[in-house]
Amino acid sequence: MTSPAVPTPDHRFLRALRREPVDMTPIWIMRQAGRYLPEYRATRARAGSFLALAQTPELACEVTLQPLARFALDAAILFSDILTIPDAMGLGLHFVDGEGPKLRHPLRSAADIEKLGVPDPETDLRYVMDAVRLIRRELHERAPLIGFSGSPWTLACYMIEGEGSSSFSRAKALALDDPMLMHRLLDTIAQSVASYLAAQAAAGAQALMVFDTWGGLLAPAQFREFSLRHLAAIVTKLKADPATRDVPLILFSKGANGHLEALADTGCNALGVDWTIAIGDARARVGDRVALQGNLDPAVLAASPDAIRAEARAVLDGFGAHPGHVFNLGHGITPDIDPTNVAVLVDAVHEFSRTRGLLARS
Repeated sequence: MTSPAVPTPDHRFLRALRREPVDMTPIWIMRQAGRYLPEYRATRARAGSFLALAQTPELACEVTLQPLARFALDAAILFSDILTIPDAMGLGLHFVDGEGPKLRHPLRSAADIEKLGVPDPETDLRYVMDAVRLIRRELHERAPLIGFSGSPWTLACYMIEGEGSSSFSRAKALALDDPMLMHRLLDTIAQSVASYLAAQAAAGAQALMVFDTWGGLLAPAQFREFSLRHLAAIVTKLKADPATRDVPLILFSKGANGHLEALADTGCNALGVDWTIAIGDARARVGDRVALQGNLDPAVLAASPDAIRAEARAVLDGFGAHPGHVFNLGHGITPDIDPTNVAVLVDAVHEFSRTRGLLARS
């Protein structure tokens, strides 16, 4: 088992997001607090439900910190759910075992959309802000804390469909049939996301991330119109605010590798990259405009330790001797993974990047 990382005044994770030199490549893992950890499963059982776990600040803090007690991770990420905003808008988030999240009151008409308001983070989502404050205090600066939100398009997909889907055809149909109405919905969500992220930063989050999980389902023109446009609006709003302009912002649009240049042009600090593109190719396309985060195939963690180490080295080599790399998976860790393999990955990333001097020059 690896030991927690030694705290530093200026964490390597934040330096990497600013594309500054670091002593070794920082690593954190999407869904690092989750079902692959037995201690998470025990806390989840004690909470009684996923929602009770996420909505109880003390328990959300507990599970946020669990992976950092096991592994030398370079960042913590708030334990929460991307559907907190729709829930705060009154859509009734709940979870069905084996089926995932569902909304009791999906959007089915223009009237449903028109009556939506922007939630107040410190009242409607107070439990999230309390969790951020508690986690930040309990971290004692040993690692920075990442706050996050779902993207406008991704949240709209769930809000219209009412549950997960392989195609989100209802959302796509609304975008095609009534683009003005869809933009009104997306505008409201974008305002909500910007406000929510700003509140997380005010509560103590030291970096922010937007998960555009379903952006890759859109055709190119539709992606630019219904996802990218509203991601850019969020970036613009946060970067114009003196309170958040210096808080690093990561955009992760899964399956949208054809739009990396446009995503980089939004003014964000970093892009998450999924595993379906070589990270060296991604870097060649965005140059020095942004840092990159990623992008090991999550399935690699089911392989042998030797294979994990080899694949970690390949990602590091692919990015090359440049600043601005945060190592991560290309999507979230899956529940079947042996925690021992996560330790192998974390140690390999630190070992190879430190001993091979990959980070010394731009």
